[in-house]
Amino acid sequence: MEPEPEPEPVVPDFPESGRRVLVTGAARGLGRAVAHAFAANGDHVAVHYGASRDKAEATVAGLPGTGHALVSGDLADPEQAALFVEAAAGALSGIDVLVNNAAIMIPHPPAATPFAEWSALWQRHAAVNLVGTANVSHAAAQRMIAQRTGGRIVNVGSRGAFRGEPDHPAYAATKAGVHALGQSLAVALARYGITVASVAPGFIETDRVAHRLTGPEGEEIRAQSPFGRVAGTDEIAAAVLWLASPQAQWSSGAVLDLNGASYLRT
Repeated sequence: MEPEPEPEPVVPDFPESGRRVLVTGAARGLGRAVAHAFAANGDHVAVHYGASRDKAEATVAGLPGTGHALVSGDLADPEQAALFVEAAAGALSGIDVLVNNAAIMIPHPPAATPFAEWSALWQRHAAVNLVGTANVSHAAAQRMIAQRTGGRIVNVGSRGAFRGEPDHPAYAATKAGVHALGQSLAVALARYGITVASVAPGFIETDRVAHRLTGPEGEEIRAQSPFGRVAGTDEIAAAVLWLASPQAQWSSGAVLDLNGASYLRT
């Protein structure tokens, strides 16, 4: 039996606005800023959250425009990951853009972490940050392929994937995996008009890390960049918005460093 022929490559007229966008981990911080940037652009956004429903509801309520939605699910659970992608597609009547932002970052310095805790945290980081991202990407890509309108997937990686994170090694390793996943998908999905790119931010000022910036290590963190500061969420969100634009097709497969020259790789 001969294999079925591959479909013809898709060359879609990808829209500037009015797109259907799913942002994972958008209840607060960078995810909230990304959701707001797309909504301000005239897009319709599905805000995903894991546990912080009140914060996610506040995010949706604060988005400009209309036609937004709220979806929930644990990225570590493959069934839930697929279901909330379908819920987002149902609420928005499709998916044009996926932003993989959700991740966990729990300290586990190797010299001070008991083995049982170490092992459990590695499994949890891998399940959420890497496998969860892969599963959500697969589900969204299947939607985009069926729609035959092309699409955009933007992954939020990390500077730590390149320079290392001594107190968060599983986070750094899984973010390196996210970068590699994005590059593999960029090649595999190009014929369907789907681009895949990643951002690799350095330190970002969010509510979650505000205590570190105001505490004793704040000056040291800011000094990592020659600009003497850390990034705002809006700066990273602007880059994500551009990578999801029609003009950014040729950036597919790229990993964009956004760290204020705090770490330069060759």
